[in-house]
Amino acid sequence: MIRIGVQSKNILTDTDPEDGFMMIRDAGFSCVDFSLNAYLKNQKIYKEQLNDFFDRPIEDLENFFSPHKKAAIANGIVIHQMHMPYPIYVPYATAQMNQYLMENVAVKSIRICSFMDCCYLVVHGFKLAELLGSEQAEWEKTREFLMSIAPIAKKNGVILCVENLYNNMGGHIIDGPCTDARLAAERIDQMNELAGAEVFGFCFDTGHANLLGIDMEKFVTTLGSRLKVLHIHDNDGIADLHQLPYTFTKTRENASATDWEGFLKGLYQIHFDGVLSFETAPVLESFPEELKIDALQLIAGIGRYFAGRIEGGSSI
Repeated sequence: MIRIGVQSKNILTDTDPEDGFMMIRDAGFSCVDFSLNAYLKNQKIYKEQLNDFFDRPIEDLENFFSPHKKAAIANGIVIHQMHMPYPIYVPYATAQMNQYLMENVAVKSIRICSFMDCCYLVVHGFKLAELLGSEQAEWEKTREFLMSIAPIAKKNGVILCVENLYNNMGGHIIDGPCTDARLAAERIDQMNELAGAEVFGFCFDTGHANLLGIDMEKFVTTLGSRLKVLHIHDNDGIADLHQLPYTFTKTRENASATDWEGFLKGLYQIHFDGVLSFETAPVLESFPEELKIDALQLIAGIGRYFAGRIEGGSSI
């Protein structure tokens, strides 16, 4: 049975995780995308301004997240996926910083994911195509990193999921890592064969796909069973806005800016039975605080509608 999930960001707090998980439960969700990347934010990483959160011994980190784990269990919420801080490699940074990101932050992210009984950890590939001269060279650097942490992921029962990304060049949105579904499928299969287990999968991001004009139905069906987790959100085709599905239209006749029909058709064809996870944290900052629960209930309602269409094949 398909379940519905939402980001923990802008809902959970470290001071009172119980209250946040209760809100998630009461809004109609059974799963959560726990925002581990909130503890070392991408803006700070790009500026080489690291904090000391991941300097803590793993035992201290487990103690820190114990209240979150207990609150999730108490409210019947499954921590279905987490997001490794990103970028995990910065080309202009010092070798020492990149080593810290890849050997400390990445490894402890896997350990935390396992401790939280979460089996999927989303990992951003390296954005190096322009620097290295080709997408293939870019992938080789990402692959080298992924295979270096594969034994740790395998030992801890965590599946690492690469994600389709975009890049910016001269004010334009261009392809980033993992935007070719056929190549992604081949590479995941090759790495799993080398790892001797299913250690790698894919996270499909609808917003990133929309920015690049990707055929969602074809992308999803090409991935097939390799598709493990979803990041569902909407945008206007210009910026990565992370808003509610059906928010943006292309015409006054209200044709959606995002091809939600193709997305649902793809999931139906591969018999998707995972979690419809909404990466819509910015929505909760768009509405007044007093309407947060209403906004969450609407997101959950869209999730139930999607699930009904996929499971029943209605109008697909």
